[in-house]
Amino acid sequence: MTQDEIEELIEGQAICRIAFKGGEYPYLAPFQYALRDGAVYFHFTNYGRKIKLLKQNSRVCVGFERIEPDLSEYRFVVLSGSLKLVDDSEERARVIEKMAEDGKSSYSENLLAAHGFSKERGWSALRPNSPMVIVKLVDVTSTIGLKSPY
Repeated sequence: MTQDEIEELIEGQAICRIAFKGGEYPYLAPFQYALRDGAVYFHFTNYGRKIKLLKQNSRVCVGFERIEPDLSEYRFVVLSGSLKLVDDSEERARVIEKMAEDGKSSYSENLLAAHGFSKERGWSALRPNSPMVIVKLVDVTSTIGLKSPY
């Protein structure tokens, strides 16, 4: 895939998968993500296996895909890099606002459960002062983009 095709795929999806380096086995989980200023950001709940694994090793692979149901067309992108906790309050606020905007315009409120919020609170529950862990993909060392031949 060309760089433009890779960027188009990443910009056009809502969910990706992150593979963490686990103990005996890797750990793979789906995540909503947000793009901001050319970077990929994720929200993690402040509990669970991913936080423990991230503290042990920040290196990950992030996979994005678009597949037709009949498999006549497919596109895959895998980025290898590291996840870094976003500590800067302004950067963090911009990312949370972007996630809330994306949610309000495109996603069901049922997805809020994945963020640790009830759907009754709506996407406005994602506010800069919300207790959310925001991480950023950094130090990308490898980009692989594959697509079906047409």
